[in-house]
This record gives sequence, structure tokens and C-alpha cells, in this order.
Amino acid sequence: MIYFVAFLIKLFDLRAQLYKTKQFFFVLLKISLVVLSFFYIYKKLVQNSKLDFYDFVDVLNKTDTFWLKTLIFLLILSIFNWFFEILKWRKLVSSIKNISFYKAAEQCLGSLTISLFTPNRIGEYGAKALYFEKALRKRIVFLNLMNNLLQMAITIIFGFIGLVLLTKTHDLTFNHNKIVYLLIGIAILAIVIFALRKTTIQIKGLSLNKIKMALASIQRDHITLGLLFSLIRYLIFSFQFFYLLTCFNVDFTYFNAMKIITSMYFLASVIPSISFFDVAIKGSIAVYLFALINVSELIILSIVTIMWLLNFVLPSILGSYFVLSYKYPTNNN
Repeated sequence: MIYFVAFLIKLFDLRAQLYKTKQFFFVLLKISLVVLSFFYIYKKLVQNSKLDFYDFVDVLNKTDTFWLKTLIFLLILSIFNWFFEILKWRKLVSSIKNISFYKAAEQCLGSLTISLFTPNRIGEYGAKALYFEKALRKRIVFLNLMNNLLQMAITIIFGFIGLVLLTKTHDLTFNHNKIVYLLIGIAILAIVIFALRKTTIQIKGLSLNKIKMALASIQRDHITLGLLFSLIRYLIFSFQFFYLLTCFNVDFTYFNAMKIITSMYFLASVIPSISFFDVAIKGSIAVYLFALINVSELIILSIVTIMWLLNFVLPSILGSYFVLSYKYPTNNN
């Protein structure tokens, strides 16, 4: 009996040590993810091949319009931008589980920090799913897809209109080979969708019928509100870009500026990229489009960088707190 009790004590100590080891590596993983995000931010700012950091600082110093009131106004726009993103996510998630605004903010900002350096912010899907119990994770991934598709829909609608209006007033030259590849890709996608409609094929338990059922589970008013919040977000950050143009003394009407801004976001959204390089891609497209109205390349790259700092870097810094304080759901295995 004594040996048995001693064995239980040793077993308990071993399990306690394993638990502490697991907790240690879990904390180390969270710290590593935050450090990696900060490293990418630092590298993008200091080692940007398109915009030298000291040139960027010099442009800001020479611009007299960047007073405290201007910075506060820009920050308020960024806060509202993410406020409506959090509201949209909370509304979509309410179709399967009610969460508080704070929880929705934790999930949105924490997943932003994790996804900052992943291709097309793909890490956001896994990060948000980890905030929920295992049984809900597949549905959370689907809801996050819907969340991004709603924002993409607004971007495509406004971007297509802006691009059409822009081509009527300016001569745009695109690579014809890329257009051909794009058309071929669209044709292949259409064929795949048509084939899926005629088959019951499943990939790891995922079928078209299950996708239809998942869509049906989302109430129509949730989709409507999601589109509305996406529209409000789009109007906020597009106006923020226009306001920055005025801060750099670019004399342009709001309507004419929006033709270029909407076209820029549309073209940037259809190019696969790592979120870290998103600022570089938007910068290249913005430089090309705004060159049509003779706006300085340095000014446009500076505006794109400021937009990236306000709407991605600052929220990701706040999100790092949520990453470090993350705990497994209590009913998760």
C-alpha cells in the first residue's frame, strides 16, 4: 500500500511537471508570435525598398498640416473603422453564439496580430477559431470567410465602378497577358463551381450541401447588417485616404479622388499577398494610379504607409495584449 501511494505521488508530480512544461511552451509560443509580428512591422518600416524610413520622417516634418488635431481625427477614423468591423463580427457570430463586444474585439484584434505576416491574412481563420470550443470551430472558420467576403463584395462593387469611371477620363495601360490569365482563371473557377453543383463530392467532410446549410443558418438580417457595416468601413477608410491627400496639399475633388482610391483598393484586393507586403502592393498600385494626376510618388507612399500604421499596426499592437492573455476555452479539450 505504501508503494502504491508513493507511485501515485510520483505520477502526480510527473503530471504536474508535464502540465507546467506545456504551459511554459504555450506562453513561449504566444510571446514568439507577438515578437514575430513586431519584427515584421519594424522590418517593413526600416527596410522598405520603396520608401526610406528617413525620407518618410522628413516628409512628415516638412508637412505643417500634421498637427495634434489632425492626428486625433485620423485616429478617430481608425477607431470607427475597427469599431464597425468588431460589430460586424459580433453580429455574424451571434448566429451560433452570443458574445460580448469586448470578446468580439479580443478575437478581431488578436487574430489581426497573428495574421499580420501570413499570406492573405490566412492566419486570421485559425486564430479566431481557437477562441471557441472545438465543436464550433468549423462554423467559425466559415463565418470568418463570410465576414471577409462581405467586405470584398463592397470593395469589388465600388472598385469596379471607380475603375470604369477612371478609364473614361484616363488612359490606363495594363499587361494584356495578365488580363488573359485572369480571364482563364475566372473561366476555370466557373467550370469548377458548375461541376460542384452537379456532384455530391466531399473533401474532408465538406460538401456543397453543407455549405448551403451553413449559409441558410445565417439569418438574412445578419447578412444585411454585415454588408451595411462593411459599407460604412469602406467609406471611412477611403475618406481617411482622401483626407490624407488634403493634408499633403493635393488639390483634388472628392469625386475624382474616389475614382482612383476605389480603383486602388479593388486592384490591390485581387492580388494575393502576405499582409506584411500589403502596404507595398497598395503602394505600387497607388503610385501608378496617382501618377495619372501627377501626384508625387513620395507623397503617395507616405500616405499608404500612414494608412497601414493607423489601420493595421496600431490595432495589432493592441491585439498583442489579447494574444498574450489568451487562454483556451474552458470546455475545450
